[in-house]
Formats: sequence, C-alpha cells, structure tokens
Amino acid sequence: MAKLVQHSVFEPVYRLGSDGIPEFKAFVAGKWVFGERFAEVQSPIDGRVIARVSVLSRDQVEEAISAAHSSGRKAIRNYPGEKRIESFLRAAELMKETFEDFVRVLVLDAGKPKSNAAGEVKATIERLEKTTFESRAILGDYIPGDWSEETLESEGIVKREPYGLVLAIGPFNYPLFIPAAKVIPALLGGNAVLLKPASADPLAAILFIRILEVSGFPPESLGLLTIPGGLMDSVVADKRIRAITFTGSTEVGEHIVKTGGIKAYHLELGGKDPAIVLDDADLELAAEKIVKGMVSFSGQRCDAIRLILAQEGIYGELKARMLERLRGIEPKNPLEDENAVMGPLIDMKSADYIEEVWKDAVEKGAKPLTEFRRKGNYVWPLLLEVGKDVLPELRAFQEDVFGPLTLMVKVKDEDEAIEIANSSRFGLDAAIFSSCERRARRVARKLEAGSVFINEYPRHGIGYYPFGGVKDSGVGREGIGYSVIQLTTTKSIVHNFRGTGVWEYM
Repeated sequence: MAKLVQHSVFEPVYRLGSDGIPEFKAFVAGKWVFGERFAEVQSPIDGRVIARVSVLSRDQVEEAISAAHSSGRKAIRNYPGEKRIESFLRAAELMKETFEDFVRVLVLDAGKPKSNAAGEVKATIERLEKTTFESRAILGDYIPGDWSEETLESEGIVKREPYGLVLAIGPFNYPLFIPAAKVIPALLGGNAVLLKPASADPLAAILFIRILEVSGFPPESLGLLTIPGGLMDSVVADKRIRAITFTGSTEVGEHIVKTGGIKAYHLELGGKDPAIVLDDADLELAAEKIVKGMVSFSGQRCDAIRLILAQEGIYGELKARMLERLRGIEPKNPLEDENAVMGPLIDMKSADYIEEVWKDAVEKGAKPLTEFRRKGNYVWPLLLEVGKDVLPELRAFQEDVFGPLTLMVKVKDEDEAIEIANSSRFGLDAAIFSSCERRARRVARKLEAGSVFINEYPRHGIGYYPFGGVKDSGVGREGIGYSVIQLTTTKSIVHNFRGTGVWEYM
C-alpha cells in the first residue's frame, strides 16, 4: 500500500511506528508533540488501523489553552490583516502541492469516494482563496453624535474586534472542510484558535494545521486538541475560551451551551431537510436532484434530503422515476471503485442506528419502497413511503438520521406540504421543485428554514451563500463574510469634543 502521507512538509507531524503505521502528533503551544498515549484510527472502508493519533494529557491540554490565551491571542492580533491574507493564499498554494495527500487521507480516514474527497479538498482551497472577499466584513461604522441632544459634539466609531480565544469543534462528515471553515474566519478576525477534530477521522485536520503553521501564522495562535469528545467538558467550560463554533448533533450542541456558560456560540446542528415537489415541477430534474441529495456521502450530511413531500397529481410518477435511479446506486469500496457514488458509513454503530430507525418506521406502518440491504457498515439507499397520520410517530421524522434513509409522503397541496415541513423541530434547509417562480417563492417565504433551494437539492458548498438553521438546527450563520461576523464582536469608541470648537451648531 502507498505511504499514507508522502509530501515532505508533513514529516514533522508524525513518525512511523515499529509496525510501519504512522503515529501523529498534536500541536500544543506552537510545537508538535506526542501525547500521553495513542488512539487508533480505523478506516471505515475495511476496519483496519491506518494511523495512531496522540491523545493529550490534561497537563498538555492546559498548556495548549494557556499558551493560546496568554500569548497566542496577542500574536495573531498583532499579525496585520494584510499578512493574514498573504498566509491564507500561501496555504492555498501549499494545499495544491499536497492535494493528493489530503485526498488519500479523506478516502482512507473518512471512507469518502475519491470524487467526494477531491471535492472537499478543492472546496477548502477555494475557501482559503476567498478570504480576499471577507476583509470588508470586518469593517465597522462611524456614528455622528449630532442626531441626539445627549450626544452633541461627540462622535463614535463601532469596530469589529476578536473575541480572543475561539474553540472550533469539527464533525466527522467533512473532517477537512468544516474545521477549515471555522479556523479560517476565526484567524481572519484576529482570534487565536484551538481546533478539536472529530475523533473518528482526525488526520485531515492535523495536516491542515500544519499547512497553516508553514504558511506563516504565529504558531502560538494555533492549537490542536486531540482528545476524546467525552473529555471536552472542562475545555468547553473554560472561561478563557470566549467563543465556540461547533458543527454536529443538536443534542451535543445543547450540551455544549449548558456546559460552556456565558460566551458566544456559533452552532450548526441537525437537520430534517424536506424536498417539496409541486405538481408543476420538472419531474426528471426533481428525481435527479432529490436522489443526489439523498445518497451523496451516503446521506451523512446535515443538508441531506430526508423527507419528500410530493403533491398527489405527480406523486406516483415521481416515485417511479426515483426508484429507477435508486436501483442503480449501491455503496462500494472507494479503494476498488474510484467512481463510487456511495461508500461506507463512518462506523458500525452508525449502520446499526440506521437499521434501528428503519425497523421502527416499518413496525409503525411505513412501506419500504427499496429493500433493506446492509453489509457491515455499508448500507444501501432506503426510501420509505409514509402516511401523514403515521409520520409524526416515526423516529426517522423525530430524529436527525445521519445516513441514506428518506421518507416520502403524499400531500394534497402546497399548504399541507408547508405545514408538515414546519412541524419538524429542525429547520436547516429545504428544497422546492416547481416551474412557477412565483409559486416557489411563496412557499419559500412560509418555510421555517435557514436556507431554501429552488429546483436544486440543499448543499452548502464553500459557504458562498450563507447557511445555518432555525429552531433545533442551530444558532448563527456560516459562510464567506458571515462566519467572520459570528466570530468577532463589536466595540463602541466614543470621542467627546464638547467645548473644543470642532462643531458649531446653529
């Protein structure tokens, strides 16, 4: 098998163990260090150990927080914005040089089909390059005082400032891009950042921190916390951390808020994204887009389509077109088929959960439209037909199902579709398929969701358009120019010029 990481720039971050398996360091107080022990990283493709990652001791975690707070936040604030942009662009070039290493790691570590992995690396490079778009989001305001008698002969400026120390917590499904999309705006805004990567697939995040270090950012302003999620409570609660940006489940998001106390939160949480198909829709387009939204990365996406609400007149034809497409899709080993559409779920526990939710739905009256097939943690696409009366009782409707399972419901009209969609506790994204722009716009206005896609399946991409949820789907917005606003705060500076003659009012 080819060496996991081949580019020389990554040599300081790992060593080969006695059995030839790479053992990765963490980044603490501006240095690459080994932890007190190692955690094995298993590939979801076949379960074999592909790497070991350092697990930091409590003392090392304290050192990381202390260094980032005492010197890191000052160093990055004194690193001018112009130089930050230069470093981001340098990082983009370095990622192009190390492209194949990142793709290889994402395939092996996260089980991604090669096209998905390559797309994630390209998106991360573009996200680095698009920091040139974002600097204006950090501009503030000038407020003249002569609009209130109380503030005559004064003026104020409102400037955006960093929180100081930001904790970024990444998920397993996009283990490179999502951590990068948190770290980049945090650094751009002048914050020091501690990154906690997903324990299931941390390797791409480790390589990314190395890229930023080499690109010139003050090393003490970066930290990498490779510890189990269960040991994060003391970190989350630490008062030196003033903002937390997290992507993951609603349940973990709620726990973070309760544990963290008073600080700023930027949370992108669970979803139950509905696709509403109206009776004037292009059904071939709708079937194509919805199936992609169901099966991309095996449905392990917060913006995956998990609920289809189709009008009575076109329901049968849409169902037939979708089933025809689904019959040709199956999960495959990404190492054996570079053109695979689906790969494995991240682990056996995830596959067990999908099976449990599927059984719950069938027992409560849902009709399987596709056969349940599973081989280990490889699960075939699942489509279930559900009556409106049964839908609210299903776990598949109540919970954020992270996998290739989707419910299909026949609705009378667009109002009923909106009512059902809005009855979910989630509100991340929604899709509408219609050939009438006015009709689609009317539905979009009434949907309780952070983003609505018309004649397209939900996908966040690089965040060129902002995204984020309402209700149990999160707090705040991510995206170019939006994340940096979430990760900075405002300071008002008021100048008193009374009696100095700067102004002479009538």
